[in-house]
Amino acid sequence: MHFQRVFSLCILVFLLLTAKAGAAENIQITAASAILIEASTGRVLYEKAADVPRFPASTTKMMTCVLAIEEGDLSSILTVSRTAAETEDTEVGAGDRFVLAELVAEMMLRSDNGAAVAIAEDLAGSVGSFAAHMNEKAKAIGAKDTHFVNPNGLPNPAHVSTAHDIARIAAYGMKNPKFRSFVGAKEREITWVTPEKKRALMANTNRLLSTYEGATGIKTGYTNAAGGCLAASARRGGVELIAVVLGAADEEARFTDAAKLLDMGFRRVKAAPAYTKTDLARRVWVKGGKEGRLTVYPTEDLRLPLVDGEAEENYRLTYDLPRVIAAGVKEGDRVGDLVVSHGGKELTRIPLHAEKSVGRGLSIEGLWAYVLGLFA
Repeated sequence: MHFQRVFSLCILVFLLLTAKAGAAENIQITAASAILIEASTGRVLYEKAADVPRFPASTTKMMTCVLAIEEGDLSSILTVSRTAAETEDTEVGAGDRFVLAELVAEMMLRSDNGAAVAIAEDLAGSVGSFAAHMNEKAKAIGAKDTHFVNPNGLPNPAHVSTAHDIARIAAYGMKNPKFRSFVGAKEREITWVTPEKKRALMANTNRLLSTYEGATGIKTGYTNAAGGCLAASARRGGVELIAVVLGAADEEARFTDAAKLLDMGFRRVKAAPAYTKTDLARRVWVKGGKEGRLTVYPTEDLRLPLVDGEAEENYRLTYDLPRVIAAGVKEGDRVGDLVVSHGGKELTRIPLHAEKSVGRGLSIEGLWAYVLGLFA
């Protein structure tokens, strides 16, 4: 009997140890830096030298794409300058005219460096001014170890980022449907305004879109100085993951490494049942408004990633939201945040937006909100 108990205990210990080792999955990644995150929360699932500054090559263009969407008019027409046309590795010519959306697609699918310069000049007047915008946005996103000098990632000693920062930028971009449409296209026919009727079918340089199940993006990169670079994303079973590799030995190795990371992530991560936008909505008081109450909500449902069979209780959802706000709020305005934490550490903030506009005026609830505001 004693022998059986000891034997059973040994088996149990062995199973626990092997389960833990299996969860860790010490996979072999050849790139100098790498990271795997869950897209909605930014939770890190794997990292290797992820905060070491490196050359990001054309993964830089993710930020150029973000700014083109947020600060530009995708339906506007721009003319390619001689400077842009003379940029290394470009298919656009001096005097060519494009709708901005077409040039963004040329930049993101074919990875056209001149297209990136043309976009920068159109939005900010010069590459230098645009780089300043890029750096401001990077800091706002949380990419604090990043410094951009140009919009395309061509080599410059001062142009650096980290695998973690590139993942942050990628996750930010993937929250925008327009960004997703650019980076998720396997191919696209690019149309010029002038020369009139000129067209070209561009295949995406990210071959994982065609070879990896559930692939959703995002951006390749390569220079001799940077090595193989890739920000890759995929969605399966309600879980979306983002893998970033920088400094891979060659263009082939970046795809191999990213696929390994994604495979590991999908083995380890399952999605908890969704919190709907309605579940997460909250009400705030509006002082001095025609209406005294306002609903605020996130733009998407939330599915928390459960890693290695963990319980959903490991997460904590809290609201950073004022009790009372002033009238004059517009529909879609950011009113506060839903804060997602795990293990006592804040992972991400999900913006909460006004359901509708509330103008200034009189209402019983609005007066009550004013009284509450005196004690807020």
